[in-house]
Amino acid sequence: MVKKTKVAFQGELGAYSHLACLKIFANADLKACRTFIEAFNLANNNSEYKIVIPISNSTTGSVADMNYLIPQFKLQIHAEHFEKVSHNLLGIKGSEIKDIKTVRSHTQALGQCSKIISKNNLVAIVSSDTAASAKFISEKKDKSQSAIASELAAKIYNLKIIKSNIEDESGNVTRFLIMGKESNHPEYIDGKKYITSCIFKLKSVPAALYKALGGFATNSVNLCKLESFAVKNSFNQMQFYIEIEGHIETNKVQKALEELGFHTSQLDILGVYIASSFRLKNK
Repeated sequence: MVKKTKVAFQGELGAYSHLACLKIFANADLKACRTFIEAFNLANNNSEYKIVIPISNSTTGSVADMNYLIPQFKLQIHAEHFEKVSHNLLGIKGSEIKDIKTVRSHTQALGQCSKIISKNNLVAIVSSDTAASAKFISEKKDKSQSAIASELAAKIYNLKIIKSNIEDESGNVTRFLIMGKESNHPEYIDGKKYITSCIFKLKSVPAALYKALGGFATNSVNLCKLESFAVKNSFNQMQFYIEIEGHIETNKVQKALEELGFHTSQLDILGVYIASSFRLKNK
């Protein structure tokens, strides 16, 4: 008997992270976690588990919780996945758009569907996640309450899809990272595209960031993501999360990272993984 891969995600069953898990893993043992930190703790304490975590959205940007969870746990990134997000306005059976007074969902989903919320004068209520919102209104059985969630959530919680595809932008996509305790760097194969992710703290000297990033330019390495995070309990030091195109085994990436290391007080490689075909199609 083939052992199932253990995969955890944040949210109730029917969350978009649940959908992503179903797309990435054909036959996995799935575990729903109430919070992001619960999912990170699970993977950190149990190397058998991978976690599927949303990191950013094409409409509303970065997922705020990642600003402290990625630096805190420094889990290894095994892969990336891009999931098209199709939001639905859900209500209990028999409800219509005219009955709805409130809409409940995750803050990112509410932000991604601001037009329909404004048009119908709905009171937005922030919830822990989209599927939890669907579960909540299914239990309340109140026609005046609605949720923004997936079609899968509507099926799981026996809700009516009052209106589908309600997102403000039709190309709404969420990027997920598949992470785990152990490193899982793929072997370098010429012709394949890779992403290398790192996190670092700069030395507190003038022009440190400028000098640190110079190695990528001189070695012709493309920097495709750069984000800064505040160092815990500090207002005068930042740490940075970067993603670069290339494999750590190639000479130019090694030279760029070596130069980066000269200007940092700490540098951690968070993963090397194959670039998603979605990324390549949308270049």
